[in-house]
Amino acid sequence: MAKKFFLFIVLIRALAAMVITNSHYTGVYPTDLIANGGLLGDVLFFAVSGFCLASTKDSFGKWYLKRFIRVYIPMWMIRIVYIFLGVFVISGWHKIVDYFIFPRDWHFVSSIILLYIPLFFISKYVEMNRRNYLSMVGGAFLVQLVLYLTIYDNSFYHIDAVREPMIEFLFFQSMLLGLHFRWRCETEGIENRVSVWKIGLCILLCVVYFASKMIFVKMPSAAPYQIVNQIVLWSLLYVMFDIFMNLESRLSKLEGGRLWKGITFISDRTLEIYLVQYVIIAHCNIGPFPINWLVLSIIILLAAIALRWGSQQIITRIKI
Repeated sequence: MAKKFFLFIVLIRALAAMVITNSHYTGVYPTDLIANGGLLGDVLFFAVSGFCLASTKDSFGKWYLKRFIRVYIPMWMIRIVYIFLGVFVISGWHKIVDYFIFPRDWHFVSSIILLYIPLFFISKYVEMNRRNYLSMVGGAFLVQLVLYLTIYDNSFYHIDAVREPMIEFLFFQSMLLGLHFRWRCETEGIENRVSVWKIGLCILLCVVYFASKMIFVKMPSAAPYQIVNQIVLWSLLYVMFDIFMNLESRLSKLEGGRLWKGITFISDRTLEIYLVQYVIIAHCNIGPFPINWLVLSIIILLAAIALRWGSQQIITRIKI
């Protein structure tokens, strides 16, 4: 397709940012059951990454350096600010690694900087037809299943823990899904028609996904089957991406309006929103609901705006 960007991608990114932020509002709402859905937002982000970074013409070094700079410049900036404010304390070389090289506390950064590597080579050298896609998805899941049945401790529910290695399989599968939908857009086009049955399936999978989380949390005896939770989530992601993709023509009617400008504004600052929010939520959760929610959301957005502006001043001056 001739378009340089897709409106449905803008919408997904904004939605993912809001879902992830909402999931971190533990202690903000009257009940923490509302602060949920973060992993769904994560996989949406990884799928968008796979979609947007497909079919590059750059060499690996140049391509990877661009991705590194885009992710690490704002990460370094906000880390330095938080160190200056005394939130983070450098107490040894291991902290320097954790803070500036491989930030495990910001799991999205540490995950995506690794997963970019296989994504590049698959995107560049593997023809993304249905047969190859199914082979890669099936192969990755087979490896995950073997590890799950052999060395993974499935005696308790933790398969959705974002700082554990097993989650990388789900993130990588999500990136492959993004590549798949990019191939579909470029070879088959977009139907621009959403079937009622797909919407119904999406709602059903969403209910099953969150119900399965509750079951595995409340019933320890079901823990050995927790991989079902990831299978359901990946299926939900597939259906959601398909629905969003086929909203493209309808979204074009929103372009230029205030609502769309707001969506685009959030979408352009998703990384910055993610980077600033942990510390702000931990230190600025004051007052009763909904005042605390409103204060937190405004501070997070203002901090993200400042971080975006500051990091862009550096990134735009780096010649690659």
